[in-house]
Amino acid sequence: MAKAKDDLPKLPKKSKKQKERALEILNELYQHYPNPHCELNHRNPFELLIATILSAQCTDVRVNKTTPALFETYPTPELMKDAPLKELQELVRSTGFYKNKAKALKESSRIIVEEFDGEVPKNMKDLLKLRGAARKTANVVLGNAFGINVGVVVDTHVKRFSNRFGLTKEKKNTNKIEKDLMALFPRESWTDLSHLMIHHGRGPCKARISEAPDHPLCKKYGVNCECQKMREEQGD
Repeated sequence: MAKAKDDLPKLPKKSKKQKERALEILNELYQHYPNPHCELNHRNPFELLIATILSAQCTDVRVNKTTPALFETYPTPELMKDAPLKELQELVRSTGFYKNKAKALKESSRIIVEEFDGEVPKNMKDLLKLRGAARKTANVVLGNAFGINVGVVVDTHVKRFSNRFGLTKEKKNTNKIEKDLMALFPRESWTDLSHLMIHHGRGPCKARISEAPDHPLCKKYGVNCECQKMREEQGD
């Protein structure tokens, strides 16, 4: 994957042992989930940007059910910026927070047309100018649409995985968790890393577990997970 021109934030120092352990986890994740990919359906950077904005507080499945009609009606930023707000609201209503999201789609499309010649920006600084596009959204677009690694997408699954597997001591601050992950893992893996952790988080490493998952990755590396306590109680 290509490297971005953006300067990376200052990252915390990690020991050689910590990085080696992180690489072991990464390699095992690739073994169990050999095809990491973005689950938001898209055909180009603009569609991915719009889908990612809609995914806030919404599932990827719901977004993928919503975007076909939206993109059929407004397939380009030129068309979306001039869309009647009420019509946009109805098209994205099922994703929740539809009024704010419709405004974000319309305003972001306008900025893309007026400031970036109708093309989705390829750098963090310019992407953050778009309404509804915080760092997480920008990371999704840069990594998956352009192959540019400037960070790690930290969603609820990545946050949970990072804590349970001892990759960070930060419980809530996603910016600090992201920096910990960036410091531990090779830059070329950053986009894949979030997909891999999300796959595991949606599978055996769910938020609520009634019994310890029978998964080798959890057994070997899950140092801060309640499943370890369950195994100890069961004598496993």
